[in-house]
Amino acid sequence: MRIAPSTYYDARGRGPSPREVSDERWKPIILATWQAQRKVLGARKLWLRLRRDGHDIARCTVERLMRDLGIAGVVRGKRKRPVDADPRETRPADLVDRHFARFRTNQLWVADFTYVWTSWIPAVVATV
Repeated sequence: MRIAPSTYYDARGRGPSPREVSDERWKPIILATWQAQRKVLGARKLWLRLRRDGHDIARCTVERLMRDLGIAGVVRGKRKRPVDADPRETRPADLVDRHFARFRTNQLWVADFTYVWTSWIPAVVATV
């Protein structure tokens, strides 16, 4: 692809775009507000806080600038571990050696109860 030299020199000499200027103006405001709120607000609540404080900024701009600044809100809840995360856990033997083909009816029955949810209902004991 050929580019005219004048295009290169024009782009090199050009100043920052209005968006870049606006971003540099908003970044300290967003960072200061996020820190003042104990670093827990996500993009939506930070955007609402900024609007409440009188700043006219779009939510997508807050999201983008938070990504640029490397800040994020706190996520609630515990981390979920996979069911079979422990590599030391003993595994049952593979009795079919991963060959699931069958040559007659009822020759091979395979089931995996690893992820089947069951509920335990205690028996009602009557005392007389």
